[in-house]
Amino acid sequence: MDKGKSDGTVGKALEILDLVASFERPVRFSGVLERADFPKATVYRFIQTLTSQGMLNYDPDRQTYALGIRLVRLAHSAWQQSSLAPVAHPHIEKLAQEVGETVHLAQLDHAQVLYVDKIDPSKPIEMFSQAGKVGPAYCTGVGKAMMAYLDKPHLDEVIEQQSFHVFTEHTLANAQSLRAELIDIRSNGYGFDREEHEPSIICIALPILTAQCRVLGALSVTSSTARTNLAALEALVPRIQSAATAIASEAESWRFPDQSRFQSVETAKG
Repeated sequence: MDKGKSDGTVGKALEILDLVASFERPVRFSGVLERADFPKATVYRFIQTLTSQGMLNYDPDRQTYALGIRLVRLAHSAWQQSSLAPVAHPHIEKLAQEVGETVHLAQLDHAQVLYVDKIDPSKPIEMFSQAGKVGPAYCTGVGKAMMAYLDKPHLDEVIEQQSFHVFTEHTLANAQSLRAELIDIRSNGYGFDREEHEPSIICIALPILTAQCRVLGALSVTSSTARTNLAALEALVPRIQSAATAIASEAESWRFPDQSRFQSVETAKG
């Protein structure tokens, strides 16, 4: 939590906000205090300020705090202004209807994957991902698809921040195996999740790239081993590529924010 401390009062307040959010449920003051690195009086002062500003909501009956409606408005505004979701939504909705499987839209958030949209089929499969949720990059199809197209300095930075926690027997457990797979993904233009993050969950993922090969995000079609297999998902590449190309084209004309820290090298000429 050194970063919040170095950012002064605002940084500390945001730490408390992040802490409340991390519970993923309404939480009592005592629960926040237990995890906070600040004195009781400081935690109380920040919680009161955040509540009065609408960033937190207090339930007097249960004596709990939860994220406030003002955050919802801010999140919606951020989603509209800096996310691929508004541009991509019609395309991923159409793709989900065509393939009858779950379609994810994701972007890189520093060294993690941020799921910015998700369309489920009529009979969805229970899985980790949902819009707004953050996941690991090294063991998800969308994460690897985006990493494969980063330039070397940014790729090195992102790989260095991976945890390489082993979720399943198929999880890539180190940077060496990840780098080898990223070379294959760059060569093929798409990558897989082979039950690397969750047992039985598989996907095929393609990057969303600008004409200059800059990474905007990634698309994946996700299913389970009980419903399909990797070969069947691979057959969907042309449809996914068509959607990714359309999204990239519209995003560039929509003055999409330049995430320069994740620019990739231009495709070599000649």
